[in-house]
Amino acid sequence: MSRLVVTGRRARAVTAVAALGLLLPLGACASASTAVEACMAKQATSVSSVDLTGTYTGKDEAKAVTMTLKPAGGRSGGTVTVHNWPTGDWYKSELGDTFNGSGTWQVDYSGGPGDPPQVDLSFTEPRLFLDGYTIDKLSIAMDSTRTYLYKNDDPDACPAFRLKKR
Repeated sequence: MSRLVVTGRRARAVTAVAALGLLLPLGACASASTAVEACMAKQATSVSSVDLTGTYTGKDEAKAVTMTLKPAGGRSGGTVTVHNWPTGDWYKSELGDTFNGSGTWQVDYSGGPGDPPQVDLSFTEPRLFLDGYTIDKLSIAMDSTRTYLYKNDDPDACPAFRLKKR
């Protein structure tokens, strides 16, 4: 039986390579918003309703989707109109894979300390949806020229369901 014994400089080199191998997976998750920033813009930490009003068009999984956010005087939010919005499993037998509808929206800061704001959607047409039965919470990414709303499924990947403001 033979034994491999590593000493001196070789030992330090082997130790450094082993340590690097352990640290690399941590570097891939350096920031929850890194993937978002790479494919869209920086995750918003503060936003007003005025910043968000407008018409959005879908990308990737949201390719055929359009959404319009309109303000409602004096409130943080307003009305929402959607076309080709994903129905969700519960209502597919009744409404099909997508629906055209409307309701209200608002900026939600109710997450924990340091959590970014989200857009909460409440659909009333074609019917009242229960929370979570369709996509009803969207994260916000923005910079000086672009605004995105997206479903934040995996912070380590570019969101597949995302809408860009026109």
